[in-house]
Amino acid sequence: MDVHKTPLLAIFDSKQRLEVPLFQRQYVWNEEHQWLPLWEDIERKFSEALEARENAPIHFLGAMVLDQKQTPTGHVVVRQVIDVQQRLTTLQIFLAAYRDFCKTQGCEALASECQKFLFNTGMMANAEVDQFKVWPTQLDRSQFINVISAGSHEEVLKRYPLRRRPYARKYDPRPRMVEAYLFFFDRLSSFFLGEDNESALKFELPIATRVDECFQTLRSALMVVVIDLQKDDDPQVIFETLNARGEPLLPADLLRNYIFFRANRDGLDIEAVYAQHWSGFDEEFWREQVSQGRLFRPRSDLFMQHFLASRQGQDIPIKHLYVEYRHWLERAKPFPSVEVELATLARQREEFRRIIAPHESDIIFGLCSFLDAFDIRTVYPLLLAVLDASLADSELAAISLILESYFLRRAVCNLGTKNYNRIFLTLTRSLRKDGFQAERIRELLIGQTGDSGIWPDDAAFREAWLNKPLFGLLNNPRLVYIYTRLNQTYMSSKSETVAFPVQPSIEHIMPQSWISEWPLPDGTQGMGIMELWDAELDDPRAVGTRSRDAALQTLGNLTLLSTALNSSQSNFGWDRKRPEMMKHSLLPINQMLLETEAWDEPAILNRGQQLFERALGIWKR
Repeated sequence: MDVHKTPLLAIFDSKQRLEVPLFQRQYVWNEEHQWLPLWEDIERKFSEALEARENAPIHFLGAMVLDQKQTPTGHVVVRQVIDVQQRLTTLQIFLAAYRDFCKTQGCEALASECQKFLFNTGMMANAEVDQFKVWPTQLDRSQFINVISAGSHEEVLKRYPLRRRPYARKYDPRPRMVEAYLFFFDRLSSFFLGEDNESALKFELPIATRVDECFQTLRSALMVVVIDLQKDDDPQVIFETLNARGEPLLPADLLRNYIFFRANRDGLDIEAVYAQHWSGFDEEFWREQVSQGRLFRPRSDLFMQHFLASRQGQDIPIKHLYVEYRHWLERAKPFPSVEVELATLARQREEFRRIIAPHESDIIFGLCSFLDAFDIRTVYPLLLAVLDASLADSELAAISLILESYFLRRAVCNLGTKNYNRIFLTLTRSLRKDGFQAERIRELLIGQTGDSGIWPDDAAFREAWLNKPLFGLLNNPRLVYIYTRLNQTYMSSKSETVAFPVQPSIEHIMPQSWISEWPLPDGTQGMGIMELWDAELDDPRAVGTRSRDAALQTLGNLTLLSTALNSSQSNFGWDRKRPEMMKHSLLPINQMLLETEAWDEPAILNRGQQLFERALGIWKR
């Protein structure tokens, strides 16, 4: 066999037809397991190209096995695809989507260039078949031809409209190749045009410049390994060998092998440096699998991912970790020796443990508890860099308050988390140059603009605090954190510490099922959903019902209880519910409720304002 690496598009550059044998399975790839990971690989290289990241490593999309097939004279050369036919087919669909997206943006020349990698041209003995660069199995050909040949997104939708059988709740699924095309077209649109009021990366550049730059990346930065079989090679044996089910090495395993190979080469005492610096990674804590997006990963892999992102100031997907680490080490030469490298990894490993499993006595315990409750991980590279700077506790405390305020205010104002990764990697790069001072972090965060990064001021914070339906926007752990912090402001140094054996619950003071026991301010009964549906917009009862439904989901109407009330107690009128709540709570935040004779919309607003004044003292800007 002949093994060589080649750029992705070079596979489709020659005048040849890559034929999938009839015995191969049909197209089975789907969004979650294949299309999305493939798009993430491509998107990463696109982003590096637009951000002009120099010396970024080449990304390999895998290996493909091809077998030369006897072809009559005058016919296009045919090579059978022994392995990786699903990926080849998907890449053709992606190129079709790229071509059609270029057309929608008026980039006709680039669309024509894409066409060259989808269709053979010139003289062909059997043009109906030979024109295609890839020729799927018989059962897949119809949908493949329709997608590749449609020529536009609109035509694909026209050929495959959504259909729904009588009385069915959902539309029938389209063929998989059609869904793949629509997936990639939508992703390309979002990447180049932006989405959800977020600007596209480098949107200030003309769209033609950006799509061309990314297309050149397809030419140069995405590679495949091609295995060409020779006359005496057995395709089936090679296919079975390549697809043997072994236990894959994890990124941390690959990195350990790479680091200790170099340590051995440098003459270090392997057993000594392993015991001193690396043995901690073999603790069960670091081997435990924890969730990371759609997947579960050992903590050791997550540490290495955040460590490298912290050092480079670049987003590092776990599946690229080994290649990125090796590339960084060989290019940047960040350590004078392997022993210094190991010592640094061991030190930052323990600093990462401080972040993900903080001790109550640690100065960063509050921030780390907040990050856990609000499920924010994208700030970890910055925190690793901050801890590595060996700052005084007072500076760490100030940084913690700044970061918590930034995240908390954005969560209350219902601003997204999508760009946190980019924001905090940019901050990390800036702070490595300027120094890790709390005031510098404050300046950089205040300087963020747009919904993706702005740090809400007091006015925006107050408006959301008093009026947004935060019970629906924030889950129980996040609301529990907020009310626990608020409760602490009612306590003095002489107050008893309150410990919860289990997580407390959030209770609506005015219940969500309020109609039967809680009349409207004018004494009338509120309306149910069906009544509201039929009521006039200016009907007083309808107006009152909608106003109350909005108020009861705001922070002024929520509180913290160590034990949840049962449903019957929860729906009592205020004269009966108030004493029941007091039986379930000794928290200072609830004592003020004893003095409230009536609980209605003005009372909710008043309590919301009181809590907000305390929130301003905790989460300052």
